[in-house]
Amino acid sequence: MSSSQRAECSHGFFKQYISRRNSLMDFIIRFERALSHQRQKELVANHVDAFEAAQCILPMPMNKQMATLYTSTMFQKFEQELIQSTACFLELKTEDASKVVFNVSERKNWETRVAEVVYVKDSDHASCSCKRFEFVGIICKHILALFRRDQIEYMPDKYILNRWKKTAKSGLVSDANGNEIKDSDPGLLIKRSTMSRLASYVVEDALMCEERCELLSETLKSLRVKLKLLKDGPSNNEVGGSSSQTQYMKDPKRVRCNGGSKRVTGAKEKAMKRGIRHCRECGHIGHDRRQCPRNLNTPTSPSNNDESTPIDLSDPLFDEFYRMHGPTQ
Repeated sequence: MSSSQRAECSHGFFKQYISRRNSLMDFIIRFERALSHQRQKELVANHVDAFEAAQCILPMPMNKQMATLYTSTMFQKFEQELIQSTACFLELKTEDASKVVFNVSERKNWETRVAEVVYVKDSDHASCSCKRFEFVGIICKHILALFRRDQIEYMPDKYILNRWKKTAKSGLVSDANGNEIKDSDPGLLIKRSTMSRLASYVVEDALMCEERCELLSETLKSLRVKLKLLKDGPSNNEVGGSSSQTQYMKDPKRVRCNGGSKRVTGAKEKAMKRGIRHCRECGHIGHDRRQCPRNLNTPTSPSNNDESTPIDLSDPLFDEFYRMHGPTQ
């Protein structure tokens, strides 16, 4: 089966730091920050596994055994399976010369769930229909219930995967021909793991003898002084190597896509592009010819309806009007 679960987990992790609105430089900075936080969490987890003992809830030999082998995170998952196995009940279904089949029932949320556990006698191997061991790599509660029934106190080695052990990183990675694969630019975690493993071997060799302990202490003190001198010297470089010249990266130039239409500009923006307009009447800016103060201050001719205009009564038209209608006041 092919699944996109691995990619979806990566997307969900990086979405906490990266957005589609980030520029190219912001993306690189946030990407490095996300990886730095992830590496820091892994270093903290490695420190917990190396120097802190896991607390066992159940005082069982198998639980104590897995606490010393598994990492802290995986031991918590295993312990939950071990606790839930105490609520499982086994019922023999079939048995023949080669295998034994059990029905393992569990009461959860007022519902009974049944799983089938098959134990093969020849290979001394147990498998469950829930397929948790094949999918996650940890023995499920149904098989643990079978171990509890058969009074198996310690977990067989075939059910303990090396990838979930505390010593998973201490081994060497080999290719198909058995040759060790070396990284040309090892990271911080690989360097830390290699040096920690080497230091633990040296301490174990010198621990049982007082003379060797004194020799190791003097050697470490002198080595620490030399490392401090190298650190404070002019040839100080960051872990992983870095160039003395700082390179700056800029955002790429934006290129218009082929076939894209031009942006529609408004009348106001067009007027701003044409420049500042001047009044044709007075030559000043800020108004046009219709709003020019020079035209507004020009006196206009009086209208015929103006009451203040004097009437000439000596006009011959008024004599004709008086003969027809008589004199008026």
